[in-house]
Amino acid sequence: MNARPNYRRHRGIGIAIMLAFAVAAPIAAQTTLPRDARSGVDPRLRQILIDYVGAAESFEDRFAAEVWLSDMSRRLARQVPDPNERLRLLNIVHREATRADLAPELVLAVIDVESNFDRYAISSASALGLMQIMPFWVREVGREDKNELFDVSFNILLGCRILKYYLEMEDGDLVGGLGRYNGSYGRRTYADRVIDRLRTKWFRT
Repeated sequence: MNARPNYRRHRGIGIAIMLAFAVAAPIAAQTTLPRDARSGVDPRLRQILIDYVGAAESFEDRFAAEVWLSDMSRRLARQVPDPNERLRLLNIVHREATRADLAPELVLAVIDVESNFDRYAISSASALGLMQIMPFWVREVGREDKNELFDVSFNILLGCRILKYYLEMEDGDLVGGLGRYNGSYGRRTYADRVIDRLRTKWFRT
């Protein structure tokens, strides 16, 4: 593909994603800061993560919850066979994605590619858990034990906020934002995998 995909060009991905980044916060040039989520601590991102450690409900009503959870549960059944674990995970994804103004389906696609929904996944770069968070973020948000990143709620909370931060930095551009999230900025392979998974699995009708 020649053009860099963004939410306006990827109408097939769905209106929900386009709306998620309709208002992108301006990011000043920061030449001395880490350029991605795996290179080091960005102080502004650290404060965002600290501010949002917590919980909130996200579904508008019970019917909306049942429809979304039923559909996503069916798509996730092979990777997470236990129905209780699966529904808990989906509830957390929907809650934290909604709080971060992200499409929950995008977050599911990221988890799918990053960890294959293995909450205990460890990468060669030492990233941990479902959304493959670098351990240094635990200390930066006032926690002590990096094993907390194996906690589903904590991992997804941090992952959603980190992803949102870098997508805003890229003015909503998926390739750039996903590259910064994954530490592969400037290369398309990771972003293309997430976009393809999103298109063919999580937004497939």
